[in-house]
Amino acid sequence: MMTSQPALSRLRLRAGAALCVALLSSGCTVGPEFVRPENGLHEIVLSPRADYAGAAQPSGSEVPPQWWNLFNDPLLTELQGRAQSANLDLEVAATRIEQARAQLGVASAEQLPSVGAGASYAREALSEHGKFAALGAPTTPSDFWQLGFDASWEIDLWGRIRRAREGAAATLDSAAYEREATRVSLAAEVARSYLQLRGTQAQLDIAQQNRVVAERTLGLADSRERNGVATRFETSSARAQLATIKALVPELIQRRNAQLNALASLLGEPPRAIDAQLRNALPLPTLPIDVPVGVPSELARRRPDILRAEAQLHAATAAIGVAKAEFYPRISLRGRVGVEAFEFGDLGSWDSRFFSVGPTVFLPIFQGGRLTQRLALNEAQQKAAALAYRQTVLRAWHEVDNALDAWAAQQHQHAELRVSYEQSSEALRVAERGYQEGAADYLSVLTAQRNLLASQTSLNASATGATLTLVNLYKSLGGGWDPAEARP
Repeated sequence: MMTSQPALSRLRLRAGAALCVALLSSGCTVGPEFVRPENGLHEIVLSPRADYAGAAQPSGSEVPPQWWNLFNDPLLTELQGRAQSANLDLEVAATRIEQARAQLGVASAEQLPSVGAGASYAREALSEHGKFAALGAPTTPSDFWQLGFDASWEIDLWGRIRRAREGAAATLDSAAYEREATRVSLAAEVARSYLQLRGTQAQLDIAQQNRVVAERTLGLADSRERNGVATRFETSSARAQLATIKALVPELIQRRNAQLNALASLLGEPPRAIDAQLRNALPLPTLPIDVPVGVPSELARRRPDILRAEAQLHAATAAIGVAKAEFYPRISLRGRVGVEAFEFGDLGSWDSRFFSVGPTVFLPIFQGGRLTQRLALNEAQQKAAALAYRQTVLRAWHEVDNALDAWAAQQHQHAELRVSYEQSSEALRVAERGYQEGAADYLSVLTAQRNLLASQTSLNASATGATLTLVNLYKSLGGGWDPAEARP
């Protein structure tokens, strides 16, 4: 039985469509699939070593994103909010997210057909001495008009475009986690600078208190010398002690001003912008009784630098798939349709139409080793990203353990230094009373003054250090951002 020509054409079209569907459905994605690496963080022990028996133990409650609220200091909370909205490093990290999102859009667009339109006009004539004129072609000038549309679509049989988009999506995740890592560091730096400022202001107050004591002792030594009870040595020693204490003040003021400027910089403000708000001394915030540290298995989810390293490893793995797909043929569908004519008025005629449609195949045969070396490069970069991930996890592990130990050690040190301060204060009172009554010499008063100043300084440094160890602990735990709210 003979098949008619129209029916044969329909069969060919259906067979072509079926072939296209088969090619699309049989397409595979080359290259390794990304598998989330094991980190071993569940083995971490979130408690101080046994060396610090008696120290307060952290709780397993979830780490609060805004951990600085544990200090119960409204001014610190206000500064954190201002830094989160105005810090320039955070804004730079946000622009990197915009760049990565745009790159993902470019990679995603490769999966879609591209369509373009074109138009051309030319007035042309053949040479009267050319070979076409010799064959009888006319040499008079003529116009040529052309309007049309072009379309092309690459059939992603081997997953080259899909892997490129996968890598771009992972890069976007990496940029988002980089911003959150910046946010964590920023929160820690704001708290650290604020607490150091309060510690410096407390040290200034200590210097002023000791100055008053030294002036009182100098007045007593002068009185005793005038009455012939004391010698010039005692008066000179008292003046030297007073000058030594006064000499501490300029350095402390300079340190305070530098810390004020450091805070202003973190807030995106010019120098001296927050001096009026923070110049007045306030006591150090009290340490919280309950210190939640979460559970070890959640550390990888809380630390944005670990998530960033994981995303970078994902992007490097996807790049291997792109490099491998370059070894395989590229098949594209191309089409063109339009009208062309020598007269502009004929462009609307149905007879002026033209079209072309069909597949194109590109097969790399010889590239001078470029494809092989690119694959080797991407595989080496993937190995480096895997090592960087392991290094990031190991560093996080060490930071948490060191921060827990430092926190416990500061508790013991602060308790002993408080005893030292109380005893030094009592010793100075006894020495001053004995000197005033003539039962003790000035050397015991001078020694007691120096011991009191040293113990007050050490106690203040310990109190400041205790708050800073808590800041370092929450930075190592990845506090300062909310994983549920962070979206690229």
